[in-house]
Amino acid sequence: MLAAVRAEPTPGRAGPAAAPGEPVPTSPVEDIEDALVDGGRPIVPGSARAALRHRTFRRVFYGSFLSNVGTWMQNVVLGALAYDLTGSPSFVGVVLFAQLGPMLLLSVVGGALADTLDRRRLLVTVAATQLVLSFALAAVAAPDRPNQVALIGVVFAIGVGQALFNPAYAALLPQLVDRRDLSGAIALHSAQMNGSRVVGPVIGALLDSTLGAPSVFMLNGVSYLFVIASLSSVHLPAPSSSARPAKGLRRLGAGLAVARRDVVVRRCLVTIVTFSLVSLTFVGQFPVVAERNLGIDERSTAYGVLYACFGVGAVLGALSIGTVFSRRSKERIVRRALVGYAVVLAVFALVRSPAVGFAVVLALGVTYFAFITSLSTVLQERVADHERGSVTALWMMGFGGTVPIGNLLAGPVIESTSITAVMLVGAVSALGLSLYARLEPADTGAGATPTGDAGAHAA
Repeated sequence: MLAAVRAEPTPGRAGPAAAPGEPVPTSPVEDIEDALVDGGRPIVPGSARAALRHRTFRRVFYGSFLSNVGTWMQNVVLGALAYDLTGSPSFVGVVLFAQLGPMLLLSVVGGALADTLDRRRLLVTVAATQLVLSFALAAVAAPDRPNQVALIGVVFAIGVGQALFNPAYAALLPQLVDRRDLSGAIALHSAQMNGSRVVGPVIGALLDSTLGAPSVFMLNGVSYLFVIASLSSVHLPAPSSSARPAKGLRRLGAGLAVARRDVVVRRCLVTIVTFSLVSLTFVGQFPVVAERNLGIDERSTAYGVLYACFGVGAVLGALSIGTVFSRRSKERIVRRALVGYAVVLAVFALVRSPAVGFAVVLALGVTYFAFITSLSTVLQERVADHERGSVTALWMMGFGGTVPIGNLLAGPVIESTSITAVMLVGAVSALGLSLYARLEPADTGAGATPTGDAGAHAA
């Protein structure tokens, strides 16, 4: 285990402790790693390359990516398994609600824990629990006709773990890099989440068609060892804040208090809640879209490739924010990406050719995560460190917690109308949000103060 986080010359790098004013010693492997990242070229603050210069961030980034590959292997197979068992969009919605529903209520608890406990220790503990639950899911899925109640029960337990894990992990990111490099770190975090969305579904669909769903779930359990190992190999600095955090129920309401007093934070949260509730139903109903609109078997490799195309687009969209658009206004990108997403989603709803569907869903992924990454960057840069866990919990509730509600409501609608109608409604909603999501500080009114600035409001 590394002894400390390097305080100089690049905060966020893990290395042996040194006396003040002395160079921080590093191993030859670490020096080579730094040289490969730096490349001898000027590094733009806030870019993806700038974030990768922080060694602690790199370690956590790589471990998280490998673990998330396993998670997306499980996610794509779980949705396909649910639809294959019943052929019902409503049951797919119930399974998704069991998986993501806990975020709606428990993300606030996860945010409170992230602001109270050692974040690294909390993450390692939850990851170990998720490992065990993935093996339990494999056992439930092993029979030819899995028990649907048991399946939903285990999926719900996994969802509880994710509701506690995600706010703590998101709140951890600003501790891994300098504040000026935060946008690059967020872009890379989004990219690795969606890079795993590319690799995971292809591997998951291939293994599902050859070895079966239980094997996929067990491999996901093994993948949690990567994130446990990466978190265990670094020491993290304490959150940099002299403010005194709220206690008890006041802590749980701290995020809402920030949203009440800051128009930008409030608009970010309202935007993500509405978008996730109405415009993201196709993600949970992906097996239905593939089978009914494109004629693709939900348990086939082609389905995994379709999902991977969406992931490739999401990677490109997320990376563009930390590279091509690293110096562009994230507030403007939010609105423009929403317009692009609305147009592409409407096209995807009307496509009936698999070949065209692969290309359109890639474009959909680009606009989707250009929007999400930009919106997340605006929010993260707006709040103070001691408030980040509580605000992030509200973000997780909006981003993940409302998706299952949307899918639960969409299931019966799809059965009585069509998945196409539901997607078109989502496109119209995204277009409306592009008019609402005006996040520039000048729009917040006179006297508005970003909560992340020095001297920000106390909790």
